[in-house]
Amino acid sequence: MNVDHHYALELEWTGNRGTGTSDYRAYGRDHIVRAEGNPPIEGSSDRAFFGDPERWNPEELMVAALSQCHLLSYLHVAQRNGVVVIAYTDTPTGTMTTTPDGGGHFTSVTLRPEVTVSDASQVELAQTLHEEAARLCFIAASVNFPVGHEPTTRLA
Repeated sequence: MNVDHHYALELEWTGNRGTGTSDYRAYGRDHIVRAEGNPPIEGSSDRAFFGDPERWNPEELMVAALSQCHLLSYLHVAQRNGVVVIAYTDTPTGTMTTTPDGGGHFTSVTLRPEVTVSDASQVELAQTLHEEAARLCFIAASVNFPVGHEPTTRLA
């Protein structure tokens, strides 16, 4: 049975420097993303597009969402298969290509999860569970570009 889940946010542009969008360089790209019960996310555009490098940009958030989703799917699959994970880190990267018309799109994201388990007999199984976690990730199933996985499993 399919079950719908709904997500509501509030987005506020805070980059009006007094003249609105009168010129491409006249306005800031700063904005705030809010969701009830969560701390706000201070966003901007990528520095290449005149954004504030001290704020999250949508492209970073896309890569982060894919990494978070894989983490959560992986922990679920590990628990279900009796694998005890004691640490998990990731160093994901994404590639976006701009097009001559000013648009662009992601061409790939690569996740590099590093999982640590405490039981030597679980290392091999822990490594293979990334495939199932990738299939279960809601965000990866929603994008139209490849999401690669280069996992490493370590023994504590």
